[in-house]
Amino acid sequence: MVTQTRQAKAEVVPWRSALVTKALKEPPRARKKVKNIVHSGSITMDDVIRIARIMREKSLAKKFEGTVLEILGTAQSIGCQVDGEDPHDIIDQIHDGEGPEIPDE
Repeated sequence: MVTQTRQAKAEVVPWRSALVTKALKEPPRARKKVKNIVHSGSITMDDVIRIARIMREKSLAKKFEGTVLEILGTAQSIGCQVDGEDPHDIIDQIHDGEGPEIPDE
């Protein structure tokens, strides 16, 4: 008789907003004390694609492009820019087929 010991493996994947604010390179803050913070920095499209690769497993999108659009929407809700542009403008460009090149995975 062979017995197996089963151990659960837990993997923690941070939230999209936490990854975007980390890409902004802002100093950490006390969430309970500092409220209504405005993130006015800018991240690159490479940062967005890197974050999308991390979040791919948790994403509900069928394609990788949809995951990138989710990250761009998070960047818009935080209030930061992507490559100096409004994230919603980049979302519109991707929908029109003339936006930045997005890899398949």
